[in-house]
Amino acid sequence: MVSKVHRLAVLIILLSSFLSSAFADPVIIKLSFEPDLKNGQRIYEICASCHLPEGWGNNDGAYPQIAGQHQNVLIQQLLDIRSGRRENPTMYPFVQERTIGGYQSLADVVVYISTLPMHPQHKKGPWNDFSDEYKTGELLYKKHCASCHGTQGEGNNETSTPKLYGQHYPYVKRQIKLIKSGLRTVNPVMQAIAQQLSDEQLGLIVNYISYLPVPEEERAPSMNWRNTDFY
Repeated sequence: MVSKVHRLAVLIILLSSFLSSAFADPVIIKLSFEPDLKNGQRIYEICASCHLPEGWGNNDGAYPQIAGQHQNVLIQQLLDIRSGRRENPTMYPFVQERTIGGYQSLADVVVYISTLPMHPQHKKGPWNDFSDEYKTGELLYKKHCASCHGTQGEGNNETSTPKLYGQHYPYVKRQIKLIKSGLRTVNPVMQAIAQQLSDEQLGLIVNYISYLPVPEEERAPSMNWRNTDFY
């Protein structure tokens, strides 16, 4: 497990509850927290029942891999779900303050999750790197996605851009469909790209993403690795 932990800065954007967002400017508040990993471990017990103690999610894509994800990405998603900006009825009750606590608790749990090593054999798509479909997906990814998500799918913690490598193929495929249909709110640039590309093109991109290698230092040593905080 990664031992180096940094202070986590959380950017919170609030809209006035009694004014339409068309007229109310967002209020931006930046808070900084010293993470408490022991408290993060305690809170993660709530998450582990679905995301598993290792944070690996499920191969069928019902639950994403969250282990090793950027801290700012994790906390942004939790805040979006808590506020209702991202619709996720399953997670909504579990991210409320009465369930897991305030911003300090959110900071603690996302830092804990970010220290977990990633799945060594996540679910991949149907077309391997010897196929024409894979090569077409690679070209499409480099053209439309790499400028934000990185050439290796490494994302960017500073811009809250998620890592894509290591994520289960069915989960990414499902999220792309939600984004294209407008059922999941994301960066307007990504929304526009998803709506611009065909379902076939998006499928090839998602397949390519599933084969992006997870750096060795971020992977668990084997499928038999278990989170000793829980076992």
